[in-house]
Formats: sequence, C-alpha cells, structure tokens
Amino acid sequence: MYILRVHHDNARRNDTGTWGVHYARGKIRKWTLLPGGEAGRELLRLIALTCAGPRFLQNLSFDPHRMERNTLLPLHLEFILATHAPIDRKKTGANFLGSGIEIGDDQTARVVMRAECRQLPRLCAIRPPAVGSGNTAFFFLGYGPELTPHHGTDSFDFSDPHFRLMRFQTLFNTEARVTDPVALLERLQYRGVLRSRFPALQTLGCFCRLFKKHLGVATRCWMERNCDFNGEWAALPPAQKRVLVPILDAARHLIDAFPRSGTPLGMPGVMLLDRPDRYCPPALFPRWIALLDNLFPNIQFLITLTTRARSIFPVSMYRRLLPLPPPPVLPERKPRARLRRGTILLLDVDSRLPNLALMKLSRYYSEQGRRVVLARKDSFIKGAELVYASCVFSSPASANRIRKLKEYYGESLILGGSGIDIRARLPLAIEDLPPDYTLYPELGDRAIGFLTRGCPFRCPFCIVPVKEGKPRRVSDFDSLLQKRRKKLILLDDNILSHPQAGDLLEEMARRDLQVNFTQTLDLRFVDKEKARILRRICCANTQFTRRVYHFSLNDARNLDTVRRAYGMFGFTTRDNVEFVCMYGYSTGLAEDVERFRFLRSLPGAYVFVQEYRPIPGGSPARLSDFWRGDADMLIDELITILFPQNMKSMEKYYRWLSEFYFRTYGKLHRRLVDTIFRYNQRDRKGIYIASLYERAVESHVENE
Repeated sequence: MYILRVHHDNARRNDTGTWGVHYARGKIRKWTLLPGGEAGRELLRLIALTCAGPRFLQNLSFDPHRMERNTLLPLHLEFILATHAPIDRKKTGANFLGSGIEIGDDQTARVVMRAECRQLPRLCAIRPPAVGSGNTAFFFLGYGPELTPHHGTDSFDFSDPHFRLMRFQTLFNTEARVTDPVALLERLQYRGVLRSRFPALQTLGCFCRLFKKHLGVATRCWMERNCDFNGEWAALPPAQKRVLVPILDAARHLIDAFPRSGTPLGMPGVMLLDRPDRYCPPALFPRWIALLDNLFPNIQFLITLTTRARSIFPVSMYRRLLPLPPPPVLPERKPRARLRRGTILLLDVDSRLPNLALMKLSRYYSEQGRRVVLARKDSFIKGAELVYASCVFSSPASANRIRKLKEYYGESLILGGSGIDIRARLPLAIEDLPPDYTLYPELGDRAIGFLTRGCPFRCPFCIVPVKEGKPRRVSDFDSLLQKRRKKLILLDDNILSHPQAGDLLEEMARRDLQVNFTQTLDLRFVDKEKARILRRICCANTQFTRRVYHFSLNDARNLDTVRRAYGMFGFTTRDNVEFVCMYGYSTGLAEDVERFRFLRSLPGAYVFVQEYRPIPGGSPARLSDFWRGDADMLIDELITILFPQNMKSMEKYYRWLSEFYFRTYGKLHRRLVDTIFRYNQRDRKGIYIASLYERAVESHVENE
C-alpha cells in the first residue's frame, strides 16, 4: 500500500484541503517532506487515521475531537491508496482504491459511502476500507518524536486483538512504548543463528551489514551463537541506541506482518515519521536517512522536519522513486453458461473424491447418446433437461448449497446422496453399470469403487448400518479396473470384515495393485496372514504420492487388542500410519488423551482428527461426562503429545476443545490457546480470544 492523496475537511490546523504525493509515469517519490510544526504533525495523524481505518479509533487513547476546527461538525476524510496484489487485494482487484471515514460526536468513526464522497475521482474504485483488519494488508507504521522502548515487558504473542495499534500509537500517545530492542535481537538470533530460519537469518545479516556501514555500530559478534545482546546493547553509545529504536521496531512489525516472506524488510508499505530530528543528532541524520532507505527499499516515507533539519536531508533522496503497483490482471469474461437442449446436468455438491453415483448416471445417459455435463458445488446453469445433484455430507455448508439449488432449479432438481437421504438408491439398471471415467478426467490412471459393502457392527454414530447393512460382495477386480488400471481407490465400508477378505487382499497383492483404503482398515479383523499380505500391497493416499496405511480409533476400548494387531505389521518410524480419530461424540477428555498417548507410542503412527457430526435423525453427541477428571491437568498433558506429522489436523481438536472449555468454565485455558497459535495464524490469537468473550456475552444476553 502507498498513500496517494488525502482530503481533509474540518481539521483544526489544516482546515479543509487536499494533500497528495507527486506521481507520474507510474512512479511516486519515495521520500516526501512535510513542515515540522503542528500542522505537519496533524497531517501525519490524519493520514494515520485513514490508514488505520475506523476499527481501532475507540482504542487509540486519543480524542479525535482535538483535531476538529468546529466541534459541531464531523471530521471528514477521503483518501486514495495504491494497493498491491496479492497483499492488499486480489490480482483482479483495482490497483487504486478510494474511500473515506467520518468521525462524529460520539468519537466513533463510520465509513463514508460512495454517494457522500465529494473529492474522489468518479472513475476511482470506491469501497469501504479494510485497512484495519488482518495482519498483512494495508501495512503502515507511524512514529512520534518521542520513542520509549519496552524493557523486559514486550509481548510478541498477538494476545491483544488490537495489536496493529502498536504500529502507529506513538504518533498519538507519547507514553506508548515501542519494541524492546534486546528482545527482538535475541529472537532473531534464536530463529536465525540457532534454528537456521532464513527470514530471521537474512534480517539479522542486513542489520549487521548496514548498521556498521551507515552508523558505525559494532556488530561483529551479532551473528555468533553465544552473542550476549544485553551486553552488546548496553555498550552502544546513547545516540546510536536512540536512532536504532525506530528501525528495530519497524523491522519487528514487518517480520510479524509478512511471516511467509523470506525478505520481509523488502515488502511495500508506508512509514510516517514526525520530527525524527528530535532524537537523531545532526551528525548522524544524513547517514540515518540513508540507512532507512537501504534497509526498507519499498517503503514510502512521509516525514516532518524543521527547516534546519531539511538543510541536512540528503539531496539524493529526493530522486528516489517507487513503482506504483501495475493494473489488475482481469480474467477473460466467459459468456454466461447455457446448455444445449437435451443435456443432462450432474451437480457434485460436496464430494471430496469423484462421485461414484454421478459417474454411473453419466454412463447411463451417455450410452443413450445424451450429452452429460458435470458442475461443482452450487452451479447455476440454464438449459438442462434433467438436473441431478448428489450431496454426500449433511454439513451446514452443504445444506446451504442445496437450498440455493432448490431455489434455482425448482421441481426439475433430482436430489440424492447420503447428505439428503441415506436410504435412497440408484435404480438397479444404473447401479450395476460401470462408472464413466470421462466425467472426472483428473482420476487419470486411478480406478474407484466398491468390492464389498456393509459392516457387521451397528455403531450408533455411523450411517453404514442403515445405508448398507451387513457385509456383502458387490463387484470384482475386472469390473473395477477398467483399461487395466493399477491404482484403486477402494470405498469399501469394512472390507476386512467380509469372509473373503483374505482372498481379496491376496488378489490385490498378486495383481501388484496400489490401493487406497479410503474408509480405513479395521484392526479388529487383522491376523498375521492379513497383516503379511497388507504389507505386500502398496497402500497409498488418494493421490498415490506416498505409501500410507489408514486405520481408525474412535474410543479407548480394547487398546491392547489394537496394539497386538498393530505389532503384526512390523511398522517402524519410517512408515506412515494414519489413525482417523473421531471426537465430540461420546469420549471424554481423559479418554481422548489416552487415545492420543497410546497412538504416540506406536512407531510410525500419527492422527487425523474428525469431529462427529450427526446425520439427520442420527444419534446426538453424548458429552455430559466429557470433563470428568482434572480438566486442566489433562489438557496440560494433551498439548505435550506431539506427533511427527499432521499436527495441523490436531489443531482442529485443540480449537474445539478450547471453545468447549471456555463455554464450560467461563475462562481461557491459556496454555491450550498458546499451543493453537504457536505456529499458524499467530496474528489471529487476540481476535480469537476476543471472539470467545463476545460470544459468551451474546449467549448471556440471549438467555436473559
């Protein structure tokens, strides 16, 4: 993001007017100097308000009415930003954005609607600003003339949902603190030097090189593993410390804002500097400006300076230019879809795998000479003679898609699938047909289907007993493996429970098939012979990119039986063995911890967690005794059970558990929340915590 223009109305010092940077031929000046008095400071604050957006105003610890000339009228701001893709917008979004905010009598800010914008060009894209959201988009920093760093009190964990305020609050509040320089340098040393993480290593290397070059800072030991940054910082002259404080703070926020960038200091943004000559002595000032210019090559600087400070500002900086982001890449507009008369439209609402029922419907109508078209999710296409929609899951998202499809297609829509009716069946004339593989060309050389259907158990949480019944043979290998395919996605509910399971496995091994047992293998039916054959079979994931075995463990009963069966395979830590673990049905926290602890003891095993979602009319969750035992102690143990892979999946369970804990006890389990946000979406931590409290308040109000 770059600032191009700000129009202000009813400002105390600047009254009504328009400020803008000079830009031509697709470039803007990197350095823009503003007057160093009260008017210049107010202009920086007005720019900061536009960049921050209305969300943070009430938490700013600053009364915006101090900036109004006439307190009976609102402070009205309109602005134009240059936005970068994909940081601030999608690649197809406008590269120039116009918007505005207005601050009323109650100190709250509201978005200025398009019709209320008086100064923005007609052709400029105008929409409500999202500048106050997220962590990465619309990045800007602001620094006042007095900067006091934290000393042992800084927090880097994003617990505050308004953490973006730290990026510019010193412009408005002289008591606000900036980054603890020692803490930041120690974090960079740990991540870069000790853990060899490229962004931190590259950033610390830039500091060492440029701090020494421009300011003469002694950085010779900063890249060493045993560097004592407390001692190094204490040994620096006071003048060097003062000028390094805003630079280190800016680097900290760039690293936080762009965690996936290998070179975060090179990302675009805006930096507002109010009277830096008050903490940067004249002898260092030109070199300090050159350091900022080199260290942050794509930052736009707006800086207020006195006349004296301007006289020592490096002349070469006036010639520095920044390229404006290029125009959006607009996709080719496709004509509105309309099908040829007589076409059969098949809608795959929510399948994660190719939908076998739709493939058989395609075969049926294709053999009649009819044209068949497949569409995904909630597609709305005119002209179809018949429309079949298959819904596999009974999730809220799938239900919403079905509702939209019904509204659009009306009576012509034919619905089916387990998410609609678990007892519904294709007519036998269609069910017995081989699937049409042309419907899903992405299958490539993979076959898909059933050898057996059904399961002998009647688990109340499962649809198989109602939908499929007892185990039975429904197909053979020759029917499934069309065109001599060697990869088979097997959808069988519980193939090992079939009396002929051993023969089926032996034939897979003899044919040298790669098999994905999608619905997992039941260890209760494993013996030494079956284990030996399964080790001969190349068991794989659905994409057949690696070998993996799929089992399930939905409770903590019979763990000794599971361990014995598991031991028959002779797995080692080099194997990939995934256990699907359902939660949120009838197991308590103690049982969940016992399951995960047990699986962690098995060589090669890891978990894929799956939340229980009842089917329509299915058994409700039974969680009344979930918290039996010492909940805090059990959670503390849970978060120490780490698997060598797929911990992203466990994060789903952590989130569910955290919210359940909060609803039950009315408080956070802080260590659990810290674990959730230790590696992923760290900037969302404060927003997540705030949302828990907001939902609790809403629930309390509804109950009253």
